[in-house]
Amino acid sequence: MTKTAWVFPGQGSQKQGMAGDMASQPLTQPLFEEADALLGWSVSERCAGPQDELDKTLYTQPCLYVVSAAATLYYLALGHVPDVVCGHSLGEYTALWSAGVFDFATGLKLVQKRAWLMDEQTQQAPGSMAAVLGFDRTELHRLIQEIEGVVVANDNSSGQVVISGTKEAVSAMKSQLKAKRFIPLAVSGAFHSPLMTPAAQAFREILEIIPFQTAHVPVLSNTEPIATEDPTVLKERLARQIDGPVRWRETVIELAALSVERTVEIGPGSVLTGLIKKTDIPERPGPVFQTETFFPVPF
Repeated sequence: MTKTAWVFPGQGSQKQGMAGDMASQPLTQPLFEEADALLGWSVSERCAGPQDELDKTLYTQPCLYVVSAAATLYYLALGHVPDVVCGHSLGEYTALWSAGVFDFATGLKLVQKRAWLMDEQTQQAPGSMAAVLGFDRTELHRLIQEIEGVVVANDNSSGQVVISGTKEAVSAMKSQLKAKRFIPLAVSGAFHSPLMTPAAQAFREILEIIPFQTAHVPVLSNTEPIATEDPTVLKERLARQIDGPVRWRETVIELAALSVERTVEIGPGSVLTGLIKKTDIPERPGPVFQTETFFPVPF
């Protein structure tokens, strides 16, 4: 049997129309009804609405969680099961749900609160983020040490990172770091940076009273990409995620170390699949994984 990892995308993969007709299909309609009742607004309507509204953190995060979970139900119905799961930032919540660490409603409540806290902190302490492609990693880390107020938020692949911090610090990085591309992200907050620490501290208090179950399959976390089923460990890692780095490059390397041969990205888009293909695996040249995407809504 081919050892398979399910990977779940995070914020930035949202697309207008991504719910399709899943809200009216027998398999996934109950999921959307439960989500709408909990949130107090319609996920399918928000997904069908203007892209700029869907891009707002308060809506993006719950909508992505719901549609990715719905897509997972379709994939499970086809008889597929994973050997290991992981997700990128917000996608970690779908990964944990898929592994049975908490139920759908608990995950959605956590995602809703996470989005609210992050949005609130963004208003209190605005920041900036930018994707950097084609750079010298040694030079990047030297400048990170020298320029106060900026960190590597997402270590996405061998040739791509996302930096996060104050607007001034991100601008200073742009002027000093030699890179092929420097792409400002359309966000007003410095996610996965110390500017999010107040939100992370508030979220930790919420997590403390939420019961986590032993995972059915190993989960790799963003802040510590080492496979585990231990609910206490998974909760502690999740508590550090909001203001901690997304170590996706290391996650992909660890999947290879676990002898994973195939990855399936479940959710809208193929961002993670692209990053997986661009990650250099030490001592394993050439294509390492069979990569697939699964999302039942055509775009």
